[in-house]
Amino acid sequence: MDMDSASTVVLQALTQATSQDTAVLKPAEEQLRQWETQPGFYSVLLNIFNNHMLDVNVRWLAVLYFKNGIDRYWRRVAPHALSEEEKVSLRAGLITNFNEPVNQIATQIAVLIAKVARLDCPRQWPELIPILLESVKGQDGLQQHRALLTFYHVTKTLASKRLAQDRRLFQDLASGIYSFACSLWSHHTDCFLQQIYARDEAAALSSLERTLLSLKVLRKLTVHGFQEPQQNMEVMVRTVPTFEKAAIFFCRQVGPESTCREKLEKTIILYTKVLLDFLEYHPCAFIPLIQRSLEFAVSYVFTPAGEGVTFERFIVQCMNLIKMIVKNDAYKPAKNIDDSKPESLEAHKIKTAFFTHPTLTEIGRRLVSHYFLLTEEELAMWEEDPESFGNSTSSDTWPCTEVLFLDIFHNYSQTLTPVLLDMVQNLQVYNAVGLAAYELFDNVDFDQWFKNQLLGELQVSHHRYKLIRRRVIWLIGQWISVKFKSDLRPLLYEVILSLMQDPDLVVRLLQTLDFFLYSRPPVDDFEFRTEQFLPYLESIFGLLFQLLQQVTECDTKMQVLHVISCVIERVNIQIRPYVGCLVQYLPLLWKQSEEHNMLRCAILTTLIHLVQGLGAESKNLYPFLLPVIQLSTDVSQPPHVYLLEDGLELWLVTLENSPAVTPELLRIFQNMSALLELSSENLRTCFQIINAYVYLSATEFLQNYAESLCRSFCDLLKDITNEGQVQVLKVVEIVLKVSPILGAHMFQPLLPAVFRGIMDGERYPVVMSTYLGIMGRVLLQNSSFFSSLLTQMALECGQEMDQLLGSVIEMWVDRMDNITQPERRKLSALALLSLLPSDNSVIQDKFCGIINICVEALHDVMTEDPETGTFKDCMLMSHFEEPKLSDDEEPPTEQDKRKKLLALEDPVHSVSLQQFVYEKLKAQQALMGDQGFGVLMETVDTELVRQLQEFLQGL
Repeated sequence: MDMDSASTVVLQALTQATSQDTAVLKPAEEQLRQWETQPGFYSVLLNIFNNHMLDVNVRWLAVLYFKNGIDRYWRRVAPHALSEEEKVSLRAGLITNFNEPVNQIATQIAVLIAKVARLDCPRQWPELIPILLESVKGQDGLQQHRALLTFYHVTKTLASKRLAQDRRLFQDLASGIYSFACSLWSHHTDCFLQQIYARDEAAALSSLERTLLSLKVLRKLTVHGFQEPQQNMEVMVRTVPTFEKAAIFFCRQVGPESTCREKLEKTIILYTKVLLDFLEYHPCAFIPLIQRSLEFAVSYVFTPAGEGVTFERFIVQCMNLIKMIVKNDAYKPAKNIDDSKPESLEAHKIKTAFFTHPTLTEIGRRLVSHYFLLTEEELAMWEEDPESFGNSTSSDTWPCTEVLFLDIFHNYSQTLTPVLLDMVQNLQVYNAVGLAAYELFDNVDFDQWFKNQLLGELQVSHHRYKLIRRRVIWLIGQWISVKFKSDLRPLLYEVILSLMQDPDLVVRLLQTLDFFLYSRPPVDDFEFRTEQFLPYLESIFGLLFQLLQQVTECDTKMQVLHVISCVIERVNIQIRPYVGCLVQYLPLLWKQSEEHNMLRCAILTTLIHLVQGLGAESKNLYPFLLPVIQLSTDVSQPPHVYLLEDGLELWLVTLENSPAVTPELLRIFQNMSALLELSSENLRTCFQIINAYVYLSATEFLQNYAESLCRSFCDLLKDITNEGQVQVLKVVEIVLKVSPILGAHMFQPLLPAVFRGIMDGERYPVVMSTYLGIMGRVLLQNSSFFSSLLTQMALECGQEMDQLLGSVIEMWVDRMDNITQPERRKLSALALLSLLPSDNSVIQDKFCGIINICVEALHDVMTEDPETGTFKDCMLMSHFEEPKLSDDEEPPTEQDKRKKLLALEDPVHSVSLQQFVYEKLKAQQALMGDQGFGVLMETVDTELVRQLQEFLQGL
């Protein structure tokens, strides 16, 4: 590229690329894309964004194209990589001066310099750091700031590299510049303080910006620049301890009228972040700082020292600091004290000395009585929009406060339990007692508290009592899964019904109902009982549906749908009389939620439980249900990223509960090929869906999709884990079980690989077991296909058919122990017996092995009648009966019924192994004559013969 002419055309293209007119914009973008790989293009871009006379938007775009080019073409191994000569020139041009006037462009230039540094510094760009250090010393304010900004981004990027060699390089860099970085931070901090005292707020703000940037550099160097920072006196004495003092001092400078307030708060938070990072990455080095850090954090959060000084984010950071010290595993002695590290014992000693009974009591009381309370602002938010308020966490401190309370209570429960119990009569402890429910299991008689006090508080309807009702409802929800006798539940159902139309309580009620329905308490007496819930089902379900229509917040709709799903799951088919309105409303809600994929996920979950509750009646939902499944499982549609997992689950339960296949249900399977190509964590569900289609209508399904399915399976088996391989083979096995003739024909391309796996003695037992299951089906139920397969494999192996058959039988006998399922073991016996009667010398030669397998299988399946002393095959099924179910048992799905009917036709369940062995041996005896058969039986071990005769006695 000629630089002058190139600059003109590139400048013109960039100008057009900033146009709002797509007719101008698109061709310009295409032209720029083509130039990306042209030599000299990035040199032109550098000249353009360094020219401060040009339009800001054009310069901004030039920086972005340059930055993207670094990602794509800077590495030497990249296709169309930049030449080394051009990179040398570009590196020099990037650090010629630091005088960019536009903040946003300056930040982007700093980021792209850092990207180059990540790849080239220090080896190819040793001058970068010295030039940056020299520039930040300059007197020019703009140049100093831009150099410091770049210094920060370079340090941040180099600190993020994780290879051992890169970390050593960064540590070398840190040791060389750490003193300078400390001095830089001290200098800008001093300047800021002098200007604040002089009331020069403009200059103070500028200095504070530099203090913030230099502190960001120091943070990266302190945390990531030293493998053992405790050995560096500057880190341990001059820097980290100073941050606490600086944070305290800066807190006192924050005034509501200060123009520096926002920057000051950011700086204070950054000081605390350095402490938290240092604690996280270097817990042992932090031990000397534990005492003063706890004193600092506790005094500002839990004593009057913090009043009028602290702000919300600072409180959160202080709480996090306390929490991390309390729960840090490095500060806990081992169970056997002699196994503890000296550092752990020292840290534990410091913590124990600090967390005295008075200190813990004050922390506990302050958390409960101050931080758990709603502020006036939060109460006003609740008044204005109860639904939205119920879905929010109110403030940043709320979740942090709860986590800190739980961690401290868990570690110091002996001290804090009496404190909390002493406060039980006060409203504000409801939150604490709920959070600590498991810890207080033995100390609180919740049933009595509920009957004597809480139930009454729920029934007070005065408007000003709503805060108490909200807390009580939440409290009960927390204790349901811990300790709440089932006898009391009807009382609570009645109260919930009376409160469900109160908008102030809707979110808490939903959470409590959720706990009710899903609770799995440690004691049986507290479990959910369906029969107790049924009298309230119609009313509660009706109110839930009403609520679903009324609420407007997406999060609340999702919560309502979740509770509806829980109700349906709990009562199962007993929901059928009450779902008509919901079934009519869900299509409308689905349409309205087109832009809300998480709400659609909740709808899918509800549909899953609805289909399970409706059973075969779910076919009436198909006009809505099937397009939903189609969209959710189509990987070419963007929403599939959110909907796929639930969509597949819905597809599966729809098939399992379908009374008969429909053309529309069959058509959805077109989505499956792409899903199998993904080879994702949803593969197991995909296989279950395929099996469900086979059980539903094997002939129609295989005629339409077997060819594409077989191709997908062949591709999958080339690159899949052993577990995945078993899942694929199980599908083939089920197909052969349901439709042995058609299945063998349709999956013919897969069967040679199965045959080879058996012959090669597949070393993974589960895979081998599945191979033998497939071959057993083919041999027993499609003997002509087995013969043709044997012929094909004999030609492939260059062996005689009989010789190959003998090898297969021998391997089968040898690997019979790989088969653990009784059904497959009986199948193997039936399959090998089906070779009899035979005058084939190879089969007769393997007769002993065949009998051995038969006797093993007889041991597996035969049970002795204690009254008659005779044996019977326990796997035989003579007829299908609808099972009698208790109230808590789920009824069989349509697929369960199909499997039972199929089993009646399956030789494994319809043929007596005892009778089959007897008949086959009789037929072999008739073929060979008594003498020849006697000689054949002599090849079998006498103990096996004795066991065989015992099984066959009476026949």
